[in-house]
Amino acid sequence: MLRPKIPTMPTPTGHVTPPAVVEPTTVIPAAPTPPPVPAAPAPSRPVVQLTPGTALALVGGGTAVVLVVGAVLVSMLLAVAITGVSVAVCAVVLRSLLASETRRR
Repeated sequence: MLRPKIPTMPTPTGHVTPPAVVEPTTVIPAAPTPPPVPAAPAPSRPVVQLTPGTALALVGGGTAVVLVVGAVLVSMLLAVAITGVSVAVCAVVLRSLLASETRRR
């Protein structure tokens, strides 16, 4: 009932030429040539010279970045701490309100 079909190998059509015979050849090494000496490439951009004023400006800029990032991180930490404290205070107030209401009944 269910028999698999086995594919048949296709036969080549048209004129078929026999494969060409390739004979190995010997390689004769030539005289070694010295590698070419690369010329010094011209700089594509000027070299940055660090003067004392430039170094001082870089140090000042880096210090300013560190201070700003530190201030932002500390302010975020303070915001999280203040939020946590306020949630804790709200929880204590709600707990006391609920406890006093159950005592009255």
